[in-house]
Amino acid sequence: MYIHEKKDWTDFYWDDQLISPILASVRHLQGRLLGRMESLGFEFIENATLESLILEVVDTSRIEGEFLNPELVRSSIARKMGIENAAFVKTPRNVDGIVDVILDATQNFKTPFTEKRLLGWHHSLFQSGYSGHQQIDVAKYRSGGMKVVSGIFGREKIHFEAPSAERVAAEMKQFLKWMNAESRLDLVLKSMIAHFWFVTIHPFDDGNGRIGRAILDMLLAKSDGSKIRFYSLSNQIFKEHKRYNNIIEQAQKGTQDITVYLEWFLGCFERALLASEQNLEIILDKAKFWDSYKLIKINERQRLVINYLYDNYDKKNAFLRTSAYAKLAKCSTDTALRDLQDLVAKNMLSVEDSGKKTNYCIASPKGIRIPKISS
Repeated sequence: MYIHEKKDWTDFYWDDQLISPILASVRHLQGRLLGRMESLGFEFIENATLESLILEVVDTSRIEGEFLNPELVRSSIARKMGIENAAFVKTPRNVDGIVDVILDATQNFKTPFTEKRLLGWHHSLFQSGYSGHQQIDVAKYRSGGMKVVSGIFGREKIHFEAPSAERVAAEMKQFLKWMNAESRLDLVLKSMIAHFWFVTIHPFDDGNGRIGRAILDMLLAKSDGSKIRFYSLSNQIFKEHKRYNNIIEQAQKGTQDITVYLEWFLGCFERALLASEQNLEIILDKAKFWDSYKLIKINERQRLVINYLYDNYDKKNAFLRTSAYAKLAKCSTDTALRDLQDLVAKNMLSVEDSGKKTNYCIASPKGIRIPKISS
């Protein structure tokens, strides 16, 4: 029996003695990081917000198995946010669509969440009318049943079966009324309950996960009371996506007691905030780096690799060899070597001689040891 089959299934409750201390810790960390962000200059806030939004867009899509080019995402967000000196390129509809949804959720969090707005989000995700090669109902609730399944054809495993199509409109009316109602419920908790409530209804043929996480982002932005983005919860969810799927499935087969679900989600949010402390250092370093070299001309391969190193920073400083540079930049190893030597000549990379190999690393303004490239 699924939770939505129970009478008054949305009368959720939880163990407040267990949840309250975790929520207080998360709220303290959230406020501390936002305060730190607000103390920075406008340009750094803008860059930090851009980088966090890129992570959010890329990783909410990766959770669904769709891999977007981060540089195209960057261009789309920068263009839509009016960020100066951004390298604008033509971006495909699927990239612009998810960017529109995430920007509306995080930048317009004070706007009432109406059915019209929700259906607009769905249209943004599926402007072609198709999900892959399959035609779907767009900007309207599903007209058929919905099962979440995995496994090969003939041996599928059913993880969850959503409410019947006949129930969806009424369920969504109740959900949207609750979303817009004033209450004393903490907005961080409300965001997590809203996500669970929405994905349990599963109102659309496709896109429920991405829209559910956009709803999560919208309420979290409202809990911050700020358009500044300094963390990506979808990035952390992607790192833990198996547990994320399991905890939702477990709750959907449980009772209205969602203590375990909230405990996990608050922990995931806390881990996202802690990760953002490290990410913030990298974001600030990256912003200072590009500001220092804004008048230096480099090619798109070099720009792509430097952004890749910053975006995939790892304290372990794993080596990225010239062959990997060539693969990433889609060029020959000779071209890769010339690119590297050119960056060294322009003081954008520094060289560490270690005998047989020449190691390169970004000339970090803050002295952070960004992953090296070996040749």
